Amino acid sequence: MSKRNSDLVTIGVILGAHGVRGDVRVKSFTAEPEAVFEYAPFLSEQGEVLIDPEAVRTGKDHFIVSPKKKRQKEDWDGMKGDKLYVPRDVLPEVDEDEFYIEDLVGLDVYAGGETPLGRVKAVLNHGASDLIEIQVSGRPKPVLIPFTFEDVPTVDLALGRIVVANFDLWADESRPEED
Repeated sequence: MSKRNSDLVTIGVILGAHGVRGDVRVKSFTAEPEAVFEYAPFLSEQGEVLIDPEAVRTGKDHFIVSPKKKRQKEDWDGMKGDKLYVPRDVLPEVDEDEFYIEDLVGLDVYAGGETPLGRVKAVLNHGASDLIEIQVSGRPKPVLIPFTFEDVPTVDLALGRIVVANFDLWADESRPEED
């Protein structure tokens, strides 16, 4: 890699081609979706320029980007799911209760403050809200926990840890409908 992964921050994802004229669909991960273009050009994980927007228009839940460097429809479709990055130093400092995804991934996770559980594997958002994916030590499947103040009351980047309030509630795999 030409840049260390920690030097780059995920800001969006490629959703595939739009039409056959070289446009690409992009989903923004920024709090205000249209703000993503303030940080262009977008890089690959290796730090290479993937998209330098020339023109942008809105789609249903994404943006349609006409990049300066055109690619074939098949190329964009082959890149579907590829994350878009920008250098961390172009982004604004976050407020006290805000975080970049990269700052959360890899943090140690504790239940109730003192019991170590595992590590943050990923931060996911499937449309409703953010979820913290936790890989629990000794457990084959990760546990998903809503990333809310109620469920994750403590995020301490200085100590490299988060605290989950009601881990047992989210780790419960029983099926009440079978009782």
